[in-house]
Amino acid sequence: QALLTESGGGLVQAGGSLTLSCVASGRTGNSASWFRIGPGEEREFVSGISGSGNTRYADSVKGRFTISRDNAKNTVYLQMNTLKPADTAVYYCAARTGNIIVQTSPLRYDYWGQGTQVTVSS
Repeated sequence: QALLTESGGGLVQAGGSLTLSCVASGRTGNSASWFRIGPGEEREFVSGISGSGNTRYADSVKGRFTISRDNAKNTVYLQMNTLKPADTAVYYCAARTGNIIVQTSPLRYDYWGQGTQVTVSS
């Protein structure tokens, strides 16, 4: 059974850092991304990494967030620095099969985690 499990969320002050982890078990594909849903907002793409290692970031997080993966551990990470209150959201890991292009539409993803809450206080 394919399963994605996120961890690493929490409460942090503005300017602080958090690292989210997404562990995959079963066949979940080779491309993974992070999405988030803020209070009263729709799901939005945050960052993704393709099977070949290409990465992509939303403009709102460029220069602050870094996505990486450890294939030996079937884990994708999202290092989040210089966090802002606007980053407050439930963060979801998503996966699909894709080698080159990082898809930004959630409709393109087949597998989803349960989400982890990130709260940034001002």
